[in-house]
Amino acid sequence: MSQDILVQLAAILVLGIVAQWLAWRVKLPSILLLLVTGIVAGPVTGWLHPDTLFGDLMLPLVSLSVAVILYEGGLNLKIRELKAVGGVFFLLTTVGVAISWVVGTLAAHYILHFEWSVATLLGAILVVTGPTVIGPILRHLRLRGKVSALLKWEGIIIDPIGATLAVLVFTVVQAGGISEGFHEAMVHLGMATLVGLVSGGLAAGLLVLVLARFWVPDTLYNPVSLMLMFVSFTAANVIQEESGLLAVTVMGIILANQKRVSVRHVVEFKETLTVLLISCLFITLAARLKLSEIEGLGWNSFLFVAVMFIVARPVSVLASTWRSSLNWKERLFLCCMAPRGIVAAAISSVFALSLVGAGYESAVEMVPVTFLMVFVTVLLYGVGGGPLARYLGLTQANPQGILFVGASPWVQQLAHALKKEGFPVFLIDTHWQNITTARLSGLPCLYGSAVAEAVHEEIDYSGLGRMMAVTSNNAVNSLACMRYAEDFGRGHVYQLPFPAAKEGVHEAVPLQHRGRLLFRNELTLEQLNELVKGNFEVKNCKLTKEFNYKRYRAEQGVGVLPLFVVKPDRTIEVYTAKYDPDPLPGDLIIGLSPVKPEETDETQTAGTLEKESTGDGGC
Repeated sequence: MSQDILVQLAAILVLGIVAQWLAWRVKLPSILLLLVTGIVAGPVTGWLHPDTLFGDLMLPLVSLSVAVILYEGGLNLKIRELKAVGGVFFLLTTVGVAISWVVGTLAAHYILHFEWSVATLLGAILVVTGPTVIGPILRHLRLRGKVSALLKWEGIIIDPIGATLAVLVFTVVQAGGISEGFHEAMVHLGMATLVGLVSGGLAAGLLVLVLARFWVPDTLYNPVSLMLMFVSFTAANVIQEESGLLAVTVMGIILANQKRVSVRHVVEFKETLTVLLISCLFITLAARLKLSEIEGLGWNSFLFVAVMFIVARPVSVLASTWRSSLNWKERLFLCCMAPRGIVAAAISSVFALSLVGAGYESAVEMVPVTFLMVFVTVLLYGVGGGPLARYLGLTQANPQGILFVGASPWVQQLAHALKKEGFPVFLIDTHWQNITTARLSGLPCLYGSAVAEAVHEEIDYSGLGRMMAVTSNNAVNSLACMRYAEDFGRGHVYQLPFPAAKEGVHEAVPLQHRGRLLFRNELTLEQLNELVKGNFEVKNCKLTKEFNYKRYRAEQGVGVLPLFVVKPDRTIEVYTAKYDPDPLPGDLIIGLSPVKPEETDETQTAGTLEKESTGDGGC
């Protein structure tokens, strides 16, 4: 028996992580594959039995896991993000919630034929969107404008609101009617709000004090943070039922916006833990479904989901954004983005058991309907969100632009060469003269430290897909790679190579702190600057069958240094210390070439214009 338990526990973890990886490979929302995997492992094959495996620990474990997920979400919320959209956010989480609740309740009663008490509870549960789904979608789309902040805040804050609303409805249902339970529900609401705010605030304040006074070693930062979060969640729930989700969300928001201590390492740990918990939770909750419940989903269940998709969300968004500063494209995208996630699935599972125990037999049908809602909305929003955002001009598919940390003269030449080909560029530097020159030449740039939070938030990321750290300071370059790996991914952050150094104690920068090394191992900033001073310049050269790569190198002369290859499909391949692209006819090479003595600016300009007009290859 113990071996079977061990196998099932390991299988939940393995299946969850494999599903996450497969979703990344095929570019689908991970929750889709997690749900399918859980259903196959549970109700379809009957191999995985979560209720038998966890017993009475099932629901407490789910609650604690959801608490961690919302805590991590709160750690990513910055108050200043609401500067331009605070009013819309307030309406989305009040008026929008009310509209969604009413529409969901009516649809559940008249379409699913649930009794009013169960329908009202299901409507309350489904007002939540999914931070576990919204987060990955936003990271993938990298939306422009105000929509990203609105969706992120709504997805996280609305979860404790939805959970509290569900508890209020359940309180009224247990009391036997609105008149009997209204007073009790209002007392519950006030207490839940007060307890959540106080518990979350105290836990956040205590953690800041502990970290600021260095009362714990670095190795205990994350364990202490997790401990205090669990204490806050549990204490709040013990004092007032279902106030714990509000407490951990408040705790995360306070920590994210205080200035006394850095919580970056805490955020990174919680992000990793959240991915692990989401993987296991969806596998487990999906496996709890019964095959008869899935087979019992009829046309009316799909019609109910359609009403929530076509009526509830658009009406709530349009009402909340009426006369706001959002344009019609942003409002339309908000109407088409409200996937449900783990919180809706978990809450429905918890309350279904309680209602069935109270004699409401139809409540058992809430769970498969909720999972259908999760599955369909994740499929529609996750798969359709990207194309819709690109159609509306709110994002760009496969952005190829480059963020340069450093704006020395040769970097400005490189930025102009990329800009000439239509690729977005952005430059950051602490050298005022470099920034002044770049700005006067028409390059978008910003004066300041690339690792400063304020600078990071001021950057226009539209069209940017890579970061290249090209300053004279190797440590700053490495810090920039570590900082911007969160935005672009580790495979798309680069830095210049270091001067030759021995391994061990003389190692310039540890491997784990480096970005990908640009161009060639031995090509440091000093050598690049010498090349530019020695009459090298950045040139754009188009290859053809006649003017191929071999002829390009021969014609450009000794020392020519290819830097980028622009493919016909408008993607950029970067030369690195470990990767040399193989340019083909039709590609365009951007590189450093020696200036020939007979060349003048006038002849170069004339030649460039002629080649652009005729389509011939050359530089």
